[in-house]
Amino acid sequence: MITSMELEPTENALLGGRVRLLQPARGYRIAVDAVLLAAAVEARPGERILDLGAGVATVGLCLATRVAGCMILGIELQPALAALAARNAALNRVEDRVRTLQHDLANPLPADLGPFDHVATNPPYLAAAVADPSPNPSKALATVESSADLARWLEVAVGALEPAGALTAIHRSDRLEEIVTHLAALGWGDITVKRLPPAARVLVRARQSERLLRREAPPFVLHRTGGGYTEEAEAVLRHAQPLEF
Repeated sequence: MITSMELEPTENALLGGRVRLLQPARGYRIAVDAVLLAAAVEARPGERILDLGAGVATVGLCLATRVAGCMILGIELQPALAALAARNAALNRVEDRVRTLQHDLANPLPADLGPFDHVATNPPYLAAAVADPSPNPSKALATVESSADLARWLEVAVGALEPAGALTAIHRSDRLEEIVTHLAALGWGDITVKRLPPAARVLVRARQSERLLRREAPPFVLHRTGGGYTEEAEAVLRHAQPLEF
C-alpha cells in the first residue's frame, strides 16, 4: 500500500469541465466506469450516499455536481488516495458534502455512520486467485481483491443501506452471476441489470427482496459503430445527465 504519491498528481476534467480531478500521475487512474456509476445512482437532493472504494472521490464529485444537496461519504483503503479525495472535494468547493474516510472493508464500518439511502460501489474487478497484479502497488490494490473479496464488499454495502435503499454497482460482466448469487443470499434479490456494450461491464441495481426478482434493462451502448461515443453516452459523460435504468 502506498502512503504518499510518488509524483505530484495531474489535474484532469470530467463532465465537460464541471469537475476538476487530481489523480496520481502513476498507478491507477480513473476510467469511464466511475462516471457511469455516479450517473446511474438515483439520488435526490438531501439524500445520503455511501461510495465504497472511493479512490480520489470521482463518484462523489460527479454525484455532488449532478444532484444538488446530496451528501456523499467515500470509503477508501489507501491513505494517499483518501488524501487526494479530500483535496478534490476542496478543489471543487464541495467539502461540506463530499467526505472520504480511510478504512479497510475487511473491518466493520464505524457504527456512527448511520444508514444510507444509496450505496455506490466499483469493487476491484479481479479475484486474487486469478489475477496478474500490476507491479504498481496502488494500481494492484485498486484492481485486485485483497483484504476484502467481492462477497465482503457486497455484504458491507447492503448492511449500510436503509431498508428502502438501493445498491448500485459496476463490475465485469463475467462476474455478474456471482454478484446476483451473493445479493440474493443477503436478501437483496430485487435486481436490475444494465449492460454496457461494447465494454465487458455491467451495472447492477439491487433493492431488498427475499425472492430473486431479476430483470434486464435496455443496454446502454457506449460507442458508435464508426467510433466515438453515442449521443446517449455523450449526454452522460460530457453533460452530466443521469443514466436511466
